[in-house]
Parts: sequence; C-alpha cells; structure tokens
Amino acid sequence: MKLNNKIIRILLLVSVLSLSACDVDRMPETQLSDDSFWASENDLKAASNYLYTFLPKLPVTTDVWSDDAIGTTPNNISDGSRITPATYEDYPINDYNDYNDPYKLIRAANNIIEKAPRVVKAGVDQQIIDWYIAEARFFRAWGYFSLVQRFGGVPLILKTLAEDAPELQEGKASREEVLNVIYEDLDFAAENLRGPDDLEPDTDYGRITNTAALAFKSRVALFEGTRAKYHSYGDPERHLTLAREAAKAVIESNKHDLFASYFDLYQYESEGRQNKENILVRKYGQSLGNSIVYHNAQRNLETGAANPTKFLADSYLMTDGLPISKSPMYEEPTNTEEVFKNRDPRMDATFFKKGDPYIQTIPVFNVPVLSFHKTGYANRRYANMEDWNNSRSYIDYAIIRYAEILLNYAEAVYELDGAISDSDLDISINRIRSRASMPDLTNTFVSTNGLDMLQEIRRERRVELALEGFRYWDIIRWKIAEDVLPQDILGNVFFDEFGTEVIPEVNEDNIIVVQKKSTRTFDPSRDYLWPFPTDELALNPNLEQNPGW
Repeated sequence: MKLNNKIIRILLLVSVLSLSACDVDRMPETQLSDDSFWASENDLKAASNYLYTFLPKLPVTTDVWSDDAIGTTPNNISDGSRITPATYEDYPINDYNDYNDPYKLIRAANNIIEKAPRVVKAGVDQQIIDWYIAEARFFRAWGYFSLVQRFGGVPLILKTLAEDAPELQEGKASREEVLNVIYEDLDFAAENLRGPDDLEPDTDYGRITNTAALAFKSRVALFEGTRAKYHSYGDPERHLTLAREAAKAVIESNKHDLFASYFDLYQYESEGRQNKENILVRKYGQSLGNSIVYHNAQRNLETGAANPTKFLADSYLMTDGLPISKSPMYEEPTNTEEVFKNRDPRMDATFFKKGDPYIQTIPVFNVPVLSFHKTGYANRRYANMEDWNNSRSYIDYAIIRYAEILLNYAEAVYELDGAISDSDLDISINRIRSRASMPDLTNTFVSTNGLDMLQEIRRERRVELALEGFRYWDIIRWKIAEDVLPQDILGNVFFDEFGTEVIPEVNEDNIIVVQKKSTRTFDPSRDYLWPFPTDELALNPNLEQNPGW
C-alpha cells in the first residue's frame, strides 16, 4: 500500500528525531522506493537514520556465552546444550535476531546505496550523497560481519530484491567472498565519510565517521586473521596485515585518545565528543525530561544477568604487573575485600566491592547476594545510583572505543611477526596500562619473569574489554573454546560473610561451583559455527546447513 507524501515525511521526521532510538519497524519498501521521496538531503538522512536502530544495545550480556560470566541460570551456548532453532526469534539477544535482522539491515542499506543517487536531481552535492552511501556501506559491512562471525559463508545479496527474486534461492558465498565485500564497503566508507572533527557536535555526534570505518575494519580483519591462523584455513597474513594497517591508520589520524578515567567510561562523564576514546556509540536519551529511549543496564546486571566468574577475576594482575600465580604480593584472600587487594584498579571499576555506592534500597554495597550473584562476584558496569532510582539510564553505549584499536594493533603485530617491539608496546598496550596505573609491558619484563608475550597481550585485552561482549568471539577465533568452556564454572571463595541464606555447591578449595564440568560440552567439529535456522533451510533448499547441526 502506498502512502501519500505527507505521511511518508511525517514518518521519516520521526526517524530523524529518534536517531539510534528504540525499535523502529522497518518501513515498507514501497515507501522508500517512491520517486517522490528521494528529493532532498533530509530524505537521505531520514532513510540513513533507520540503519542506526540496528546498532547493539545495552545491557551487554553475551559474555555469558563465554567463560567470563554466567547468568542466574546456565547458558546453552556456553554449556553446549543448544539445538538448531527453527528461527533465532526463539532466543533473540537484546531483541536482535541473529540471522534475519542482519539481512533486514543489509536490505535497508542496499536500498539507500541504490536510491541515494536520485537526490542529485534536487541539487544535492555529490559529496553529501556519498556521505550517506558511505554510511549505508558501513552498515552493510556491519550486517555481513555479524553473519560471517556466526555462520561462516552466507548468501551474499548486494541489491534490493523482490520477494520472488531467484537470487533468494542461491546458496552460500564463501566466507572469503563475504569478507571481500566487507572490506570494499569499509574502504569506501573510510574514503568518503567525514572525520570526527568535521561533524556538527550538536546535531551529528553519533554518526559514523571515517575513523569508525577504519576501526571496524581492524576488528573484522583481526577476527578473520587469527581465526584463519588458528583454524588453519585461508590467508591469515592478508587479514592480519589489513588489521594492523587499519588500526595504525586510526592511531596516526590523531583524532582519538584515551579517556582519563576507566570507570567513567561507563558513566555520563564520558559522553559527547569531548571523550575522544569513543569511536562508535549507541546514543540514548538525555534525561527524564528528554526520554526518547533509555536502557536499564544496571538493573539487569545488578540482578545477575552477567555475573563475573573466577576465570575473569583471576586474570587481573597484581599492581606489580605479575599474575597472581607469580606475584609475591598475592595472598590468599580471607574475605571479599581482600580479593581486590593490590590488584589492577580496573578490577575495582568492573566488580562491585564493599563500600561502593550501590542502589537506593542499599546505598552502600556490602557483599554479593548469592541468590542472583551466583558466582559471589557482582558486575559493576553502568552502575549509577540515580539511574537505578529512576529505573532508567541514558548513559551511551561505546560500541567501539580507541582502547580496542590499540589492542588490535598490538595483537596483529605480534601475530604477524611472532614478536612485538617495546616501541610498538609503548604506542598501544602501555598507553592503556598507564591509564590504569599499571607497570609497562616490555620484552625484558616478560623474559625476566617467565611470561609469554602473546598470553599477556591477550590478558590485557580480556581485562580492558571485560564484560563488553568480546570474550566469546575471542575464544572462538583463537580456537580455545574447546579448552576453556568444558570446565567447572567457578566463582569466589565461599566466605563466611556470604551468610547461610543461600548455600552454594563448593569444591575442595571452598570455591563456589556454579555449573559442573560434567554438564558442559563443546564439540570442536560443530560449535565453532552456529546453525542456520531450519525455517531458512526450508525457504531456501540451496542453503546448506553447517557441519554437525
């Protein structure tokens, strides 16, 4: 059904006003393809704003797929008990369908790529048109990377299709073919998008920039380069080189820097262009008086949606830069406070500890409540007492930040060369450590203390990006999921201060056991890829199921 121009423009005005806002039903293709619509820059901007609704949302709970976190109940991805779904709507993540939603995004992006050139007839400058085509190509790359991470090769659709188009019955393109499209799209975006300093700070903050395209390219290429290396396929060197060069380009742009406070990265203090660490954010509303869209990340996390595990807790170094297994500073804790003694300050910023501001009904945190903090550790991300009191938060979600790019650079350099110089460590990992008031990582320090440089680079990534959704994909690309997932999921020591209201299962060392190894499995011949939903296999007989599913 066609809508008249007035209704179309009203709908798209709402889209403009709610950039990155709450769920927006996809506009019918008949609206966006109407010749009368593609007539101004505002039309382009309105169509492009819809793409931003596909950015990931808060809270981040996907770490429960990994060994870093567990919810109030076991997770079927983490413990290997999932089955092939009919559709991913059966268990969406943050209202995101892991197969269909990326294709909705890709279709919307394809539509803009095809139709945007029509706006030139209205006198819109070609450079402006290219901005919006570049945004669309960024989001098309985003959608395809979401798919290739999970499924490997997938059907490659690069134009809008009618419902009966024969292309919808084509089989999978190879993962290399999909990645080539992703790289081409991101290169176009990096070349044609504006830089962070070229955006209008009041009206354009949050839009995709050229450094965001390069940053995302470094993420994609590092994932594929290390995955190809450790899973023994393809051309790892090609992808790792692209990862290193894209990260280096972001560094050398001098458009980004680390924010002063690690804890405040997840607070209101970090919002806006004044925080140059934020490269890509999902924006939320500003206040109760301007509450277009909000999240409840703290309340979800506070009630146990993603409880940190002992595996994550033990990865935090002592303040001398050594792991707890090697540092003379480490002493077995006798209470929950001592767990944090002489540890990397980022642990304090990530876990609740006794004395932290907490919630309205309990203003000062005491000890984790085992009825929902199952591990005896509590997740402190986005904790803000006023937001808790209001049952809504407007803290933006930093989806890509500069610290990740520094980590990407260091890892790509090491994976390519089997070594990394102190000078490369100084422009990457040691900048992050300096913010945390931690000692530098150097080759001499590693050799003197019997450490492994690659493992320390990976440790730094795990700690810096903790509970932000990276760990699962890291253990997949490093091919260590088969080692780390089929283990007992452990928590804190069961200290007396936890009380007796909840008595958890503990092991011989009095450490909380949340889930036993005997109930967990990982099949390396199957579980490194996700299953295509059976509904999609029925719709397209040429879509071959992934091995083992």
